[in-house]
Amino acid sequence: MRYQVSLKKISLLVCALVLASFAVTSVHAYKSPATVEYHFKVHNTGKNTILALMASEDGKNYGKFDIGDGIEPGETVTLVWDKSTDGKNCEWWIKAVFDDGEQSPAKQFDFCEEDLELNFH
Repeated sequence: MRYQVSLKKISLLVCALVLASFAVTSVHAYKSPATVEYHFKVHNTGKNTILALMASEDGKNYGKFDIGDGIEPGETVTLVWDKSTDGKNCEWWIKAVFDDGEQSPAKQFDFCEEDLELNFH
């Protein structure tokens, strides 16, 4: 009799641990909308350092996108959109400004695309 009680307790404990592990996994896998970061990669395939990225929703009025100290030739960096752009369109025009004063032609990208990588040269 004593053996059956212990077996029941162990079985209940194992079930509880299994359920708890599923709950923890689900919590870690879910990101609430408040914690989502919209990010993309920029790869500099050119010979000059990218000093700035200019972004525009309409292709006419551009604002500077903060890229820190620049993106060296051959370097790939991951950038995160500012929270102020949440709720905006997915498609933006982007152009690069290089250390020699040249600018790339503006290209339109869909920033809702997963694993988006922009290449500038």
